[in-house]
Amino acid sequence: MAEETWHEARLIPTSGINGAEEQERRATSALLAVMTAVREFGRALTKPYGAPAGAVETYIEVPFTLGDKRLYPDGLVRVSRGQKTWTALVEVKTGTNELGTEQLENYLDIARENGFDAVLTISNEIPAVAGQHPTKVDKRRLRKVALHHLSWTQVLAEAVMQKEFRGIADPDQAWILGELIRYLEHPRSGALEFDDMGDSWVTVRDAVKAGTLRASDKGIGEVASRFDALLRFASLSLGRRLGTEVTPVLSRKEMADPALRTQDLVNGLASAGTLTGAIRIPGAVGNLQVVADLRAGTVTALIGVDAPREGRPTTRVNWLVRQLKSAPETTRVEAYAAHARGAGAAELLRDVRADPGVLVADPAKELRSFTIAMTKPMGAKRGRGRGTFIDSVLDVVDTFYAEVVQYLKAWSAAPPRVRSDAEPATPAEVAPALVSTALSSQDGPSSVGAANGPGSTSGSSDERQADEPDHDVAAS
Repeated sequence: MAEETWHEARLIPTSGINGAEEQERRATSALLAVMTAVREFGRALTKPYGAPAGAVETYIEVPFTLGDKRLYPDGLVRVSRGQKTWTALVEVKTGTNELGTEQLENYLDIARENGFDAVLTISNEIPAVAGQHPTKVDKRRLRKVALHHLSWTQVLAEAVMQKEFRGIADPDQAWILGELIRYLEHPRSGALEFDDMGDSWVTVRDAVKAGTLRASDKGIGEVASRFDALLRFASLSLGRRLGTEVTPVLSRKEMADPALRTQDLVNGLASAGTLTGAIRIPGAVGNLQVVADLRAGTVTALIGVDAPREGRPTTRVNWLVRQLKSAPETTRVEAYAAHARGAGAAELLRDVRADPGVLVADPAKELRSFTIAMTKPMGAKRGRGRGTFIDSVLDVVDTFYAEVVQYLKAWSAAPPRVRSDAEPATPAEVAPALVSTALSSQDGPSSVGAANGPGSTSGSSDERQADEPDHDVAAS
């Protein structure tokens, strides 16, 4: 029998999963067991919620009594260090199953009665804003017990970053974490990716194209929230590959009140037919912005870059072009001059490469910044796959970062150079009797010629400056 047909034994097999209940039980047990076995991974998941850096204990289907009801939360996590203990009940959903308000409120009551710290939920629901819970519960139940949420996408991203980038001290533990990653990436695990823009997507999309959408229309808020969830999913997916934390960009007011962000998206969708957002990538030259234009049927990724503060306008354009060697010719580049109003000069990269001067509308004005943009056709379907809105957004974000953003660096001025001492004139050039003083740091190379009188051929200062070549701008 040929070995290439053999199936390697897996620690967490996906075979034998029958129904949602078995899927949830296996996912819960696998995750909680690995949190106990791999200390770094357990610490990474519990630290943000206030757990101490101690030993992790996990249990599944722990029975509790609430009034006359017997309830079984999917799991329980306890982290202990010295006299401090942090305990959380765990509720898990897989596939398209959603968390229920009544169930969560019961678990919050159980946690309060037993002195537990939190209830942690895990599902495929991705909140529009980090820290926000996808399920509405009575806020009075949150006075003594915290409610936290993890999406399976976030769990998977955390596992990959811990194993591949932060590192696991023990090789056997690293292999165990790799088995969890392999399991969660399997379609039968129930840990799905973001795959639906919601029931209202088609109605809202068609209304935008027809020019009849109003901010008060039913379903527009759902589409706005789904778009923010998509940006969060795109951030987690990109961060998983880069090994760093990529996050959506939100103002302090929007973080404190997510309804403000949703309302801004609703207003933009109703007035201009666009959905806009941005993601922050550590080390990138700026925030990567995303604009989905439902009227034009396009998705655009763009980023702003400050121009160098020295050099001619074309020299500054060339500084940018040198960093866009991997960018496609259809990438759009726009240049903005100081104190100029309105849009700047915009051209495709292939034209800028041929003639940098096409971005210089007025040579007398200083170029202050550039915008680089990549535009692709927008998918119209609500799900995943070819021709879908979700895949078109993910594709333009990934492509734009890989071909443009990762190569961009901010400009920095070249360090000043040490000025060399002026060389003294030889006796043959200047007679000793004519020397009235020693050479100074203020004497340039033409000082000797100037001392020789009207017959000197050194030329005027203006003539020398005119002959000096322009120096290129240094890039960091």
